[in-house]
Amino acid sequence: MNRSIFVPAIGLLALCMGASAAMAQGMADTPYEDMIVIPTEHDFDTLWDRMEAAVTGHEMLLVGRASASRGAAGRGIDIPGNGVIDVYRNDFAVRMLEASVAAGFEAPIRYYLTEGEDGTATLSYRPPSAVFAPYGNAALDEMAAELDAIFAAIAADATAAP
Repeated sequence: MNRSIFVPAIGLLALCMGASAAMAQGMADTPYEDMIVIPTEHDFDTLWDRMEAAVTGHEMLLVGRASASRGAAGRGIDIPGNGVIDVYRNDFAVRMLEASVAAGFEAPIRYYLTEGEDGTATLSYRPPSAVFAPYGNAALDEMAAELDAIFAAIAADATAAP
């Protein structure tokens, strides 16, 4: 299968599915029109593990992880699953900084995982092209297009049905 055609189709599908899923998973109030929201059949912990595997499987780096729900659990408080996974890679960082030092503020790029009332988890993220678009820089746009394909592939792998 030609992945260059498949990956954008995944993103389009995610955008189409996003409106109702966003409301169900607490994403209805996002200020970003370009947010990709992908509901899954996975529980929060499974999606978290699948995300980590997909990130490394696509040769990206897990730059940071934070989970409000896991932190709260450590304090004896139970809240629905909620966490972020920050992803990037140094070769992209170097290219980004060569194009715009100010754009360094945007890296790493974040995936957001949320748990719904039914126990299933949703994956949300902004495509790198949307993150870097405000800079109006052709070199950033080119790099972001490459990252869009990688980020969509990571999301597709992590959210695929069991």
